[in-house]
Amino acid sequence: MANPGYGKRSAPDQSRRTAHDFTHLPPREAAVAAYVDRLPDGADISVKTLAKQLPYGQCALRTALNRLQQAGHLRRGREHLAGTGSPRWITRSWWSRSARDDDWWTAFTRGDVPEPEQPPRPTRSRAHILLAALGRTAPALSLSQADCAALAPLLAEWFARGASDEYVLQALTSGLPSPVHHPAALLRKRLTDKIPPEPVRPPARPPLRILECAKCGAPGRPEALPGGLCGACRGERAPGSHNTPLSAPEVRSRVAEIRGAMNERRERTPA
Repeated sequence: MANPGYGKRSAPDQSRRTAHDFTHLPPREAAVAAYVDRLPDGADISVKTLAKQLPYGQCALRTALNRLQQAGHLRRGREHLAGTGSPRWITRSWWSRSARDDDWWTAFTRGDVPEPEQPPRPTRSRAHILLAALGRTAPALSLSQADCAALAPLLAEWFARGASDEYVLQALTSGLPSPVHHPAALLRKRLTDKIPPEPVRPPARPPLRILECAKCGAPGRPEALPGGLCGACRGERAPGSHNTPLSAPEVRSRVAEIRGAMNERRERTPA
């Protein structure tokens, strides 16, 4: 598995897995695609890691991944961590069992394709944990496991409205009667009567995404990367230019300039 937030990330609207998903690809690319497709989200699908698991060298795997990108199954790029207050961009490798055309990937980078809902983790929620720990702050409010599970949805609405843990503790534990005969009933009433007003939430902004050329790694707009390749790697010349295509060192230099400009723009953009 890759570090958290990196690695394979499945694109939405996947078709069901069949035995004929990659028969349109050459044998090597089909074998690599079938292996990657069965890996879980978050798996490391870098060339070095795949070379340790598959009977192909790194050069062969790099070529195979580039061809899978050109076939519409893979896109690599960067995504801004929206909603976290962080200015960081992280590397993404989006995988699609169904081959997607360039228009679909362009819409995906704009956020026009809805993301699949993530299944809930089988762990205790923030609300459940706070309720279970209430007895440490106010022993009279000690709750059973069943009481915490029943009251957690009410407290979750407080958190959804922006309430902090300190705000919740103050609202639930201040001015307690003595004695408290029914802690769960008292907390249910306070959670219902004292719920903070619902704030006005701005509409969610789609994540900022930038795709990269499958061959040289140059970042660019999706519509400028048909088949996953930039114009230089397709051998195209700029309009009105009679010069030869850029060499590999020139391409790397241009990539460094573009990334430097992107970093400067990111630093000037508020989180």
